[in-house]
Amino acid sequence: MKIAVCIKQVPTREWQPRLRDDKTWIREQDVSYEMNEPDAYALEEALRLREKQGGEVVVCSAGPARVQQVLREALARGADRALHVEDDSLASADPCVSAGALAAAMADEKFDLVLTGLQSDDQGHGQTGVVLAERLGIPHSTIIMEIQVQAASGLRVKRELEGGWFQWVAIPLPALLTIQSGINQLRYATLKGIMAAKKKEIRKVPLSPGLEPSQQIVALALPTRSKQTHMITGSPSEAAKELVRRLREEARAL
Repeated sequence: MKIAVCIKQVPTREWQPRLRDDKTWIREQDVSYEMNEPDAYALEEALRLREKQGGEVVVCSAGPARVQQVLREALARGADRALHVEDDSLASADPCVSAGALAAAMADEKFDLVLTGLQSDDQGHGQTGVVLAERLGIPHSTIIMEIQVQAASGLRVKRELEGGWFQWVAIPLPALLTIQSGINQLRYATLKGIMAAKKKEIRKVPLSPGLEPSQQIVALALPTRSKQTHMITGSPSEAAKELVRRLREEARAL
């Protein structure tokens, strides 16, 4: 089975956001980056499928030169090779542009299965995988929590719904799946894998002409922080009930 995994490089969760003077994007010179978490789970699922079914895992990403950091990390974890659509304009591209760039680079590869993370940790659109499936002309299914390979009919996949519900879906190959975090337990790169990754291919692909953004960021704003003190009165049991209610309904911490 020939599997593609689309991964994105995103700011680390510990990084404190700082905006450019025009407020339309972050100050990238201040940022430290890592692999998007849902994409890491998609990569792990692809590696497990390869172990069971055989074949090849190819990681694909669209972005500036710095994206090679996460591509090398994916290769160190076990991917076979990588495709990199390299262009500085892709650093803040919308889902349609990102999907178009990836689709053009992947078109000749004829993948049996394409995996993406459910959404990115930075912009959180959750649209790139779906748009990519449309551009590639293949069926897709989203929020996947389990994948079963059916010998004759393609895949049987488990989708996460709301309220603790799940849905099993049969889908033919080739197909695209967006993977939910937590579908598996992530592996980490070994020293042997890190050394092997240095010799693996990262093929650079130019950005296809004519990809125009369908939306534009007008302004970004950092969340305002405010502190409020609420006094809870009554007996200990009444105060405990009120505290639980506020944590659940107002703070949404429970």
